[in-house]
Amino acid sequence: MHRLLFATLLCLCPSLVAWAAPANLAFKLQGLEGELQRNASAFLGDPPETAQERLNFLISARERVERSLQALGYYQAEIDLDVERTEPVWQLLIEVAPGDPVRIRDISIQVLGAAANDPEFTRLVDDIGFESGDVLHHGRFEGFRNRLLSLGQRRGYLDGEVILSRVEVHATGGTADVFVHYASGIRYRFGELRHDEEVVDYDLLDALRTFSRGDDFDQAQLQKFQGQLQLTRYFSSVTVQPEIQQRQDGEVPILVVLAPAKRHSVNVGVGYSTDTEERISMTWHTPRINRHGHSQITRVEYSEVNPSGRITYNIPLRHPLNDILQLWGRTEENEFGDIDSQQDELGARRDKRKDNWVYSYSMRGLTESWEVLQESSTNDYMLLGASLAQQQHTGSIVDPKSGFNQLYTLEVANQDLGSDVDLVRFTANLRLVMSPFPRHRVVSRAEFGVAEITSGERADLAPSLNFFAGGNQSIRGFGYQSLGNEIDLKRTDGTKKTLVVGGDRLAVASLEYQYYFSDSWRGALFVDGGDAFDDGEFDLNYGAGFGVHYITPVGAIRVEFANSLSDDNPDWRLHFSVGAEF
Repeated sequence: MHRLLFATLLCLCPSLVAWAAPANLAFKLQGLEGELQRNASAFLGDPPETAQERLNFLISARERVERSLQALGYYQAEIDLDVERTEPVWQLLIEVAPGDPVRIRDISIQVLGAAANDPEFTRLVDDIGFESGDVLHHGRFEGFRNRLLSLGQRRGYLDGEVILSRVEVHATGGTADVFVHYASGIRYRFGELRHDEEVVDYDLLDALRTFSRGDDFDQAQLQKFQGQLQLTRYFSSVTVQPEIQQRQDGEVPILVVLAPAKRHSVNVGVGYSTDTEERISMTWHTPRINRHGHSQITRVEYSEVNPSGRITYNIPLRHPLNDILQLWGRTEENEFGDIDSQQDELGARRDKRKDNWVYSYSMRGLTESWEVLQESSTNDYMLLGASLAQQQHTGSIVDPKSGFNQLYTLEVANQDLGSDVDLVRFTANLRLVMSPFPRHRVVSRAEFGVAEITSGERADLAPSLNFFAGGNQSIRGFGYQSLGNEIDLKRTDGTKKTLVVGGDRLAVASLEYQYYFSDSWRGALFVDGGDAFDDGEFDLNYGAGFGVHYITPVGAIRVEFANSLSDDNPDWRLHFSVGAEF
């Protein structure tokens, strides 16, 4: 009964038997090397596993080796097969003498039609991948033929075809002649843009597209257009494709298929740094409020040092990525040195991108309240501003191999425009990354600032418009915003306390050397220096330290120890942060 059951299972599951069966033929190729050896092995395939497969393998082995060698230009090969019928695995020895190869004699490449004057086709024909005198390689011939057809489709020669594709082999003479003739027909132009107007407004699409109707068709422009649409984050999926079957009158229509992104998204995050301590945040994002591309981001963040809330509303103007009007409202509590500050702000800014530069023009109304020496102050500022920024980098954005980031901001306030003081404020932020040698990296940064009160009292400058230094993004080895202009306070018990109230000048610089132990771990040595001060009162503060960084998809996790070299008997400070240089 057991034997009968086993036989029944074998009949019902023949595939199981084939899967479990071992190879019953071992073969060895002899006389070949390099590409000839690899190609012959690929043509022969895996060893057979059944008696029938073994018979088929032995019958076809010679032909397979011949075809593998002919594909590489060897038409005069001598092939001997020797079979040793040992059980359970037969042994097959294939001895090959490849002989002399066939070499290319004449080459006839012709491009007919409109593509004959296309510089892209000229470049392709000038570098076809083989030349007269080369060993005939059918793979390179087919590769060139396919590149020719592919280029025609990408460049808009949608009727293009290869009208002659032939290799004439004269095996006895050892030569071959190659013929490839391509007829392109006309080059089509971009036609109308087709899309669902319920999903997105035509003007928004028109601003993003990288071509105009009537331009010569170019697949690269379609890919660039698709990339622009994806960068807006308005859509969960984007497809841009030519409707080739509907081409007529020399034009091909372009179909844009868009799936809207999620209407709303909410993200909750937690974090910690030695500057702002532990914090929790919630961000609500609406990537596309309407078909005109408006969007909003609302962020609420709480920490003991810096609780804040901000809502930002974005309106595309001439271009959804390169010309944006941003409206915002913000409320924030902050500790600047030894001053507690409450800020409420409304603002508007226009960002325009051109090449690698971002030009911004802004206006913000700021009301700030603070207390110094038990005296409370509240001031209003109407700040008109302009900024210029550029960011360049190579490699990953979270860990660039090299790069340069620069940001310059100028703001002015005037009493005739609703401010309590006449003010000119300028800041400059610079950061440079270099990798002069493998595993070695240098990061330097500098920050400068000046706030000039042309009418009003120095004490009328709000804490957020003053400058402070110290912390893991400034001068390490000092506490967060612990450096600045100081005033002395006499307590009721007669003791004296020094308060840091900030300066109207800032000069900070840093130099850091990093060494990569692996792709994810690096060590760092650094020195930082500078001061936040009032005009004419600069006092150099500097410190040095070391750290370990772990690279993650969101940037480097930095654990650093730093010590002030300009103070007497300073304590070591631990600095912890997460993020990228840029």
